[in-house]
Amino acid sequence: MGTAGTADPGTGGLSGDRALLGRTSTAERVADILRTRIAEGFFPPGSRLSEDGIGGALGVSRNTLREAFRLLTHERLLVHELNRGVFVRVLAVADVADIYRTRQLVECAVVRGLGEPPYPLGGLTRAVTDGERAAGVGDWREVSTANIHFHRELVALAGSPRTDELMRGVLAELRLVFHVVADPRALHEPYLVRNREILEALRAGKRDAAEALLTGYLDDSRARLTEAYTRAMAAAPGALSGAAPERPDPAAG
Repeated sequence: MGTAGTADPGTGGLSGDRALLGRTSTAERVADILRTRIAEGFFPPGSRLSEDGIGGALGVSRNTLREAFRLLTHERLLVHELNRGVFVRVLAVADVADIYRTRQLVECAVVRGLGEPPYPLGGLTRAVTDGERAAGVGDWREVSTANIHFHRELVALAGSPRTDELMRGVLAELRLVFHVVADPRALHEPYLVRNREILEALRAGKRDAAEALLTGYLDDSRARLTEAYTRAMAAAPGALSGAAPERPDPAAG
């Protein structure tokens, strides 16, 4: 797999993903592939998505690809600009706060609503181990991925496909913020230990303690990420072309 720095900016190295489409190539499955690639940074915020390049790489029709783009626009991962094309969205600072409000509502409720232990913690354990292993070799992009997996696995403890789908979109949006911040180590390293603390609290059956740890975690993460993202956006306001965040109507309530 290529990296965000080496992948063809027009296709994001998608040719290898064609096999994932199988015989039933649908807009939903194309959207799944593109969502994953956006979250992994192959298409960074502000980048223009080439219909010809991506359609050719995946072997799908223009109509199928446009429907996939519409789905991802609805999820707030893409924006369409008239006569310019489709771009990966650049989030506003206010979006970061809204993402964390949603995370706190959902993630803390999942932990609070857990039944009696023991809990199925295999996915959480793998995510924590993967993050620690990636940090050991200085792969902070993979640490970020493992951290996202940790929170998806945490929400998965609820056993709710609808909640899983909601958080998949929310966490994909969060990755758009991560890709703009210049120092991923400073962003992600402090939470390796905190992920393990939450895991160990759940392993011990201490649901209330896990929720308290998670609440503090999300509060601190929101403050740290908002500060870093604000600095990044102020430092390079023109560097993220094409997908400027929508500005709220000043007259709106």
